[in-house]
Amino acid sequence: MIGYAMVGASDLQSSTAFYDALLAPLGLEKVELDAVYTAYAPKTAPGDVEFYVTTPFDQNAATAGNGSMVAFKVDQRRSVDLFHQIGLENQGQDEGAPGPRPADGTVYYAYVRDPDGNKICAYCEGLT
Repeated sequence: MIGYAMVGASDLQSSTAFYDALLAPLGLEKVELDAVYTAYAPKTAPGDVEFYVTTPFDQNAATAGNGSMVAFKVDQRRSVDLFHQIGLENQGQDEGAPGPRPADGTVYYAYVRDPDGNKICAYCEGLT
């Protein structure tokens, strides 16, 4: 079982603004912010942090992993659509428009890259 996911940020303030907007339609909100990281948790369970944005511990430049991705499962296609739209409106890059993928039947995905190049996905299963 995965406890949480973490991505690096070269500018924590800008990345926090990006993720504040991006994660809202997925039901996640900022629950902690300090000098080196921002934590996000479900609105219904603020003590259960699922995602962190952080400056690198080694103080080197933040880089995106080649082949790495964080995916958030949601209940509605509308949340996936909003995730993608908000990502693009907040300087994210399109990595795959919302929609089903032929190999996965009714699973509905959208992909964006954050300003540091981290690949983030939102998806839902089913037709709703």
